[in-house]
Amino acid sequence: MPIGSVDSSRPELMGQDDRAAPRSVALLGLVVLVGLNLRPFLTATGPLAAGIRAGTGMTLQGMALLTLVPMGLMGVLAFAGPWVQATFGARRAMILALATMAAASFARFFAGSAEQLVMTAAGLGIGVAIVQAVFPTILKRHFPGHLTVVMGLYSAMLMGGGALGARLSPLVAEAAGGWHVGLGWLAGPAAATVVAAALILPRGEGRAPVASIRSATLLGRPRTWLLMACFGLVNGGYSSIIAWLAPFYQERGWSASASGGLLAAMALSQGIAALLFPMLARRGRDRRGWLWLTLALQATGFAGLAAAPDLAPALWAASVGAGLGASFALTMVVALDHLDDPAAAGALAAQMQGGGFLLAALAPWVVALLHDRTGSFAAGWVLHIISIAVVAGLTARLAPCSYASALASGPEARQMPCRARL
Repeated sequence: MPIGSVDSSRPELMGQDDRAAPRSVALLGLVVLVGLNLRPFLTATGPLAAGIRAGTGMTLQGMALLTLVPMGLMGVLAFAGPWVQATFGARRAMILALATMAAASFARFFAGSAEQLVMTAAGLGIGVAIVQAVFPTILKRHFPGHLTVVMGLYSAMLMGGGALGARLSPLVAEAAGGWHVGLGWLAGPAAATVVAAALILPRGEGRAPVASIRSATLLGRPRTWLLMACFGLVNGGYSSIIAWLAPFYQERGWSASASGGLLAAMALSQGIAALLFPMLARRGRDRRGWLWLTLALQATGFAGLAAAPDLAPALWAASVGAGLGASFALTMVVALDHLDDPAAAGALAAQMQGGGFLLAALAPWVVALLHDRTGSFAAGWVLHIISIAVVAGLTARLAPCSYASALASGPEARQMPCRARL
């Protein structure tokens, strides 16, 4: 039997209980709050890079650690997502993770050295990693018939939160007179989301049976590694752009506020595309055409940044952002589409994010290294164009008719032919 097969006649798994409608509305509100909190701490550091480097003595590669460390932890701890659900339960894990984020953001008010700042980044990475590993399972369970729309909303809020962090943090820092406040103020929204999660998440979100998740089995499937590669190479573009877009334009004479505004515009386009593309792609299960469009948008933006950065900065940023946001949302939907059982589908999404974020975490450091060697960020932007071309080739393998056979084992896998038609 394919991993995660489930009896679709069970109403508790199909979300058919009409009495759950008010709870679903509250959960949608929580989707907004949670999503808005998962990216601002990453996008806030780029516009404040000059102040942070002056205050801590961090080098360019040291600054890369503020993205590399949390994204690396998002990758490592995503593999522990099924274990976390089995041990603590989804509700408790979510609340603890959000509380960890609030505490780490608050500690940034007092971080006086590069080491302390990196430690706060690690705390934030741990919290975000657990949320990202657990939350898709909850959404798959409660919104099985509207997953593309809900994942689009979740992804849009992720990117929208990034836009807020990029735009507001330099303004807060300027008003308060220091980068510490520009980073630490994010503790407030995180703490509010802890309270909301405690009130809204159903107490029935308990421990998931380990046997239903089968993480080791998923890691033995080539499809899991294919999804990791696609997710990681694309999100490497995201981690690089949030780390270096603002410093890139600051090197060209832009102010912290102006470069932060450009990064916010990029993140805003991410959010709009993350919401819009899943809605456009919801009528069929084959998302490949839409995925290729997202990759074309990314390539256009990175090419513009590399070849003619001053010609149309807003256009290049918006193109990259739209491609990244839509790709993130659609790839999450594709992963969850592979399996019917919420726990198994969530485990596959967690594995994809685990390997993917480990790969994506390296990108800002590699771009910083290329900058040190060449004196320009252009080589890094070209590297991401090459990564996009690789993902375009891998995406051809993601035909819906291959989902069952890709995760089946033994004779069943050989009995499931697939013609990868568009």
